[in-house]
Amino acid sequence: ERAESDTYVPDAPVRAEKFAQRYAEILEDLKKDPESHGGPPDCILLCRIRELILRELGFRDIFKKVKDEENAKAITLFPDVVRLSDAIEDDGKRIENLVRGIFAGNIFDLGSAQLAEVFSKDGMSFLASCQNLVPRPWVIDDLDNFQARWLKKPWKKAVIFVDNSGADIILGILPFAREMLRQGMQVVLAANELPSINDITYTELAEILSKLKDENGQLMGVDISNLLIANSGNDLPVIDLARVSQEVAYLSTDADLVILEGMGRGIETNLYAQFKCDSLKIGMVKHPEVAQFLGGRLYDCVIKYNEVQS
Repeated sequence: ERAESDTYVPDAPVRAEKFAQRYAEILEDLKKDPESHGGPPDCILLCRIRELILRELGFRDIFKKVKDEENAKAITLFPDVVRLSDAIEDDGKRIENLVRGIFAGNIFDLGSAQLAEVFSKDGMSFLASCQNLVPRPWVIDDLDNFQARWLKKPWKKAVIFVDNSGADIILGILPFAREMLRQGMQVVLAANELPSINDITYTELAEILSKLKDENGQLMGVDISNLLIANSGNDLPVIDLARVSQEVAYLSTDADLVILEGMGRGIETNLYAQFKCDSLKIGMVKHPEVAQFLGGRLYDCVIKYNEVQS
């Protein structure tokens, strides 16, 4: 449906139909023989084949319109979200509030059928989402450990692999990254090279940041000279960390915290990935199969923190 209504592509409905046929045929092949098409089929392979067929048929970014609309909406809400966060005097409570903001923002995910449906009906309110998170303890809940470690000794440099456009990046991740910058950390935001579903690309993220900066080049009073936006080299809603751009590989060499945000990167493909430095996997569970696998609820939250004993 998204491809069909893509106004940037001539004869989009015809091409969308071809996409549907071609992808369905490949899925049928994989059912018969899981080793066909470079299988066995996992998240990464299924996403990669889908994106390749779309591109072959001339579709570059079928979610462009909805991403632009959501980014514009979230930009207007950004100052309020930051002010509410800054008003929390207790450091621990402020960190928890920012983490809840990441979960609330991460709901904007058009890769989830249920959420795409809810979204098309009446959009999503960020503040309502913050208040309506499932109660703790979450299905994987290391928030207390993460908080305690941050309060005891902040990290020097965090690399954050980001997820969706709109509320996710602008109202979830950016206020969180701003807090890290405020406490003297370096922050690298690694975003997709090419569009995939409603994920943010690194060029879109640079554009958003230029709109959010004030006349002093700050993010609501916080110096952002230690903030870098990097091209992750990825073109999928999931990520294979063995295939990142040279830029991200280089920027990560002295990182002491890696954050993988969102269901695709943080849960479906890297929940058990081990790092040489501290790591945080954070995201909301938005597919019934993933909820079942984890033994949690749909829209449950995952915050998995691993501290490396130096």
